[in-house]
Amino acid sequence: MHILLVTLIYIVAIEHLGIMGLEMWGSPATQSKAFGMSPSFVQRPEAQTALGNQGIYNGMLGLSLIALQWVLSGHASLIATAVLLIFIVIVAIYGSFTAKKEIFWIQGMPALVTLLVLLTLIV
Repeated sequence: MHILLVTLIYIVAIEHLGIMGLEMWGSPATQSKAFGMSPSFVQRPEAQTALGNQGIYNGMLGLSLIALQWVLSGHASLIATAVLLIFIVIVAIYGSFTAKKEIFWIQGMPALVTLLVLLTLIV
């Protein structure tokens, strides 16, 4: 079960690093398609700044999930990882209501499944 959990954690982390790449360095056409925004909006400097800011957050979530697996061990690692996964699920729910419904399925569901597997190890 632990190998499954670690694999799922890395999948969620890599997904967030990929989202960071799209938000920070993706072409406006790719960003427009991926995030459901108009091309004219995505090309604006303000939108690029906002996407870059979001990218940093997603990247830090991904890096934090990976770092926790190396820096902490045992129960502390599980609790800290659970907190980050809960954050991801909450943000995905908010994003699905305010931006694009697919956000929950793309970002929230992998984090939720990982959280449920993690909870079986804590309890």
